Order: sequence, then C-alpha cells, then structure tokens
Amino acid sequence: MKKPRVVRALHDTVHIHVRFSEVDSMGVVWHGNYVKYLEDAREKMGTAQGMGYMDVYRNGYMIPVVNMNIDYKMPMYYDHPYTIHIWLLDEVAAKIKCYYEIRNADNQVCVTAETTQVFIDLKGELQLLVPDFYSSWKTDKPWKTAEL
Repeated sequence: MKKPRVVRALHDTVHIHVRFSEVDSMGVVWHGNYVKYLEDAREKMGTAQGMGYMDVYRNGYMIPVVNMNIDYKMPMYYDHPYTIHIWLLDEVAAKIKCYYEIRNADNQVCVTAETTQVFIDLKGELQLLVPDFYSSWKTDKPWKTAEL
C-alpha cells in the first residue's frame, strides 16, 4: 500500500453527472473524457479562488499542462453522479500541481490523477521564477494540511 504524503493544499469539490455523449457503447466513460473532468475542476477552483485562467492571462502569463497522470481504479457510468475532489498543492517552484480524486455516490474512488502546469509568458517563454502576482495571491489563501 502506498504511504500517503502530507502536503499543504487548497481543496474544492465539483459535482458532475455523466452524460450520454461522454460514454462508449458499453455505457462506460470513455478514457479521454477524464481529461475534461480534470480541466473542469481546475477551472472551477481557479475561478472560485480568484485565479482563473483569464486572471493569469491578464497578468501576462499562461499555464499549459506539461504533465498528467491518471489512474483508473473503477469505471464510471452513464447517468451516474460523481464528485471530483481537487487539491491545489502549495508548491515552492514556478509551477502549479493539482491532485484529484473522482468518487462515486458510494464514496468509492474511481480515479486519482495529478497534473502539473508551468508558467510561460505571452511569448511562450518558460518562467523559472514564481511570478509576483501568483506569489502575492498565495499569501492570502487558507492553506490546510492534507493527506493524499
């Protein structure tokens, strides 16, 4: 069994209901749709926390995903409700890391995932230092300890 890691993080939840267009012929969510679910969770959390994609852009940056790992634990099905738990990890480096769990109505973990995004300026140049606006934003947040 994998030992949980303890991190400082912000947490949010997103509720989804699997639509017909998101499943394959067996009624199971097609694997590519999980990427969209993770994106929806990041976008909702960012907007709720005052750090949506357009906030980042207005500050002169973009944050492309450079790494994504998805572990499929059990299938998700058409017309079932799910909850996406997302944790934004408090990173020292100039990157944004998120951890996710998608759980079914019985609170069973269906998927775990992680994403890493980096800061690039509007010319596409990788930023090695945390941008000032993001560093300032982080200081006012209610970071909590989480076991992931």
